Amino acid sequence: MTTPPRVLVVTPTYNERDNLPVLVRQVLAVGDHVSILVVDDASPDGTGRIADDLAAEFPGRMQVLHRTGKRGLGRSYVDALSMAVTMDVDLVCQMDADFSHDPKYLPDLVAAIASGPCDLVIGSRYLYGVSVVNWPLSRLILSTFANRYVRAITALPARDCTSGYRCWRREALARLPLRAFVSDGYAFLVEMLYQAMGTGCRIGEVPIIYVERREGQSKMSRGVILESVFVPWRLVLRHPSWRGRRG
Repeated sequence: MTTPPRVLVVTPTYNERDNLPVLVRQVLAVGDHVSILVVDDASPDGTGRIADDLAAEFPGRMQVLHRTGKRGLGRSYVDALSMAVTMDVDLVCQMDADFSHDPKYLPDLVAAIASGPCDLVIGSRYLYGVSVVNWPLSRLILSTFANRYVRAITALPARDCTSGYRCWRREALARLPLRAFVSDGYAFLVEMLYQAMGTGCRIGEVPIIYVERREGQSKMSRGVILESVFVPWRLVLRHPSWRGRRG
């Protein structure tokens, strides 16, 4: 029997106290080869304390990183992924804590990267049409336009460049200059993908159905949208030779 790859799921949290206990149990139920690292952005609702309690409940399979610096998705991922690449794992997955990324798809991402040539596999909402549930039309239009916009500027090969549901080979993730990233919000995900393309990562996708969050509030804001408009241009202007590069 083939030994499954050791998988670390990295999950940023901010005010996710209602979602986190259920999410952790579902992720760890995938198998003993899966562990989870929760990075909490000093959540005022007590998510960090709940995460610590869960880590005590699942010793050796769950860790918690408490952040006290500047808040934001990008800053959280920089700290957590920088820690993840030093750990004794084979694959590192990114997953939101709000159940928009259903843990049931985690085995599909892991299988796709473990059995194929890819260094990064994306859980894609747009691989075969549109697979999104409970979004208003305005949000759906914004997301689909954003992906077309990013692909047009950067020539990234993925259909879903802004999906945060991803699985990396640890050594491929370790090649990214995470501490040099300047984007935050959802633009950080695009910067990661462009840097991955620039370092020669082979990028693949598997289909998922994305469901709008169960609890809490979306992190989308006007500032996040504006950053997402300018970041693709900054990436291409800084590294024009990477545009459209294939691994």
